[in-house]
Amino acid sequence: MQHPNAFKTAIAARQRQIGLWLSMADSVAAEICATAGFDWFLIDGEHAPNDLRTILAQLQTLAAFPVEPVVRPPVGEAWIIKQLLDAGARSLLVPMVDTAEQARELVSMTRYPPHGIRGVGARMARASRFGARSDYIAKAKDEMCLLVQIETAAALGQIEAIAAVEGVDGIFVGPSDLAASMGHPGNPAHPEVRAAVEDALRRIAAAGKPAGIVSFNADDTQRFIDLDTMFVAVGADAAILADGTRALINRFKKPLQ
Repeated sequence: MQHPNAFKTAIAARQRQIGLWLSMADSVAAEICATAGFDWFLIDGEHAPNDLRTILAQLQTLAAFPVEPVVRPPVGEAWIIKQLLDAGARSLLVPMVDTAEQARELVSMTRYPPHGIRGVGARMARASRFGARSDYIAKAKDEMCLLVQIETAAALGQIEAIAAVEGVDGIFVGPSDLAASMGHPGNPAHPEVRAAVEDALRRIAAAGKPAGIVSFNADDTQRFIDLDTMFVAVGADAAILADGTRALINRFKKPLQ
């Protein structure tokens, strides 16, 4: 029997979920991180070297732990979303959503007809336990968690409209791409970008949708939490490895110039 989507239920009930970015495209790294006690992981298919097979391997690994894998596809297109859902992903974070129309299209991609356009191949899919779950098609909609990512200046003006789309379960703010869109590439800490991010988080919460973000700075993370952000990624596996190995070598060997 499939467990309910505890992550979806929690953010809807305003129970904050703390997560970690998985960008190493490796199931062993995912398994190590899963022992730490995070509520959710983001398996990144947009900026990490993940493909369907590596994502599947991480989904299989994480299934043994009480953590919700959220998968980010490279684009919000029906063909890849269909493959990810059949592979067993039930929580998605879709990048670059600028309008309510885009959000409605994404909702449709995650729903079977007559409520959407998702192709029906559940009998052969991991999502239904290869047909062992006879109720999968009927219950897939309730287990699905769709998060959309706003990360352009244009999207900022559409927050309330996107939040009003039925089937959107949360809205995630992407500071890095937003900074580039606002004319500050590589500088999400710019005061103008910071103000825009904080305003977006407030507006998402005011619109009645759970807000999310990723942060690699503890002070920023706490500020985002104080703004009522419901799902927060507080680091990334690759960053932890990079920082840890550099700290170790710098302790015992003169730092490289």
